[in-house]
Amino acid sequence: MPRPVPWIPAVLYGAVLAGGLYYAAIGPGFGARTGGFAALLCVLAVLDGRVWRIPEGAVFVLRAVLLCAVAALDVSGLSRVLFVLVPFLGFFAFGPAAAVWLGAGCVALLAGAFTLWVPGWAVRAEYISDLLMFALGVVLALATAAVAVRERRARGRLEDTLAQVAQLSAARERNRLAREIHDSLGHHLTAIGIQLEKAEAFAALDPAASAQAVSHARWSANRALEEVRASVRTLGPEAESEPVGLARTLADLVHHLDGGAGRISLDVSGVERRPLLVLYRAAQEGLTNACRHSGATEIGVRVRYGDHGASLCVTDNGGGLGGAEEGFGLAGLRERVRLADGTLELSSSDRGTALTVGVPW
Repeated sequence: MPRPVPWIPAVLYGAVLAGGLYYAAIGPGFGARTGGFAALLCVLAVLDGRVWRIPEGAVFVLRAVLLCAVAALDVSGLSRVLFVLVPFLGFFAFGPAAAVWLGAGCVALLAGAFTLWVPGWAVRAEYISDLLMFALGVVLALATAAVAVRERRARGRLEDTLAQVAQLSAARERNRLAREIHDSLGHHLTAIGIQLEKAEAFAALDPAASAQAVSHARWSANRALEEVRASVRTLGPEAESEPVGLARTLADLVHHLDGGAGRISLDVSGVERRPLLVLYRAAQEGLTNACRHSGATEIGVRVRYGDHGASLCVTDNGGGLGGAEEGFGLAGLRERVRLADGTLELSSSDRGTALTVGVPW
């Protein structure tokens, strides 16, 4: 992983190089020491500007050796500020505890250098000020490194969280799309099967009824294809897929599923405020189960619109669910109702089944 705030060493190298060259220009002039000083600073800049395959510890030691060489060649004395990079970079290489020890060691090293080469420095204000400013620089460098590390970790946690959210969103969208395809295809395939059975039964007795059943089956096939295309195309909130006019859509659904047999009745009361996809899917699920499994001769669909919400009830006089477990369709419907803050009740006996769904406005 790249080191945070990589520009800090480069800025310090540039500032010290500019200061050292300026001092040489106005003072002792350019010589071999100044040339070596500038060259080593360039080597340090290259060393910090690239990612090396050698261990970080080895790079750190090499950097420390070069810093000592720069300080030895620097006639201006400005390069000692570069030693604040030792605890700063050590923080990333070895951790906070080692960085604190490195910082304390650098302060002690500077005090020792003053003791060896500057007699009486302890009573000279400029050297005491230099030592205090250097110690303050070390503290600021450690604080900057700690903030950078915390920011990097926070960014990493944020990226992980965003990745998890993206995965959950993708999973939720896949589940929604699977429910849409299941509900649409499940209902329409059931309708097609019923109508084709009717067409086969009436082919010789009543050709007109047989042709009408084939027409209804063709409508269901086309409708299934349209709904699957719409589900794939939408890939968005369920509200975007709501049918226009629930009562009208349910009437069309019942008409083509019943095929004029009079087995399915529809009763709608109240004022529809807005279409509700969850009720439409509930009707599809209830009618599909009633037509496919119950053996019912009478199926009723009742819709009630109230002041605070709407409800739909699908009843039949079939043999009930028995001991059968709920399938994917009912499980998906329960999830739809939960997301809509609604309620779902399912009751079944040997005299029939009732599916009731209520949702608020």
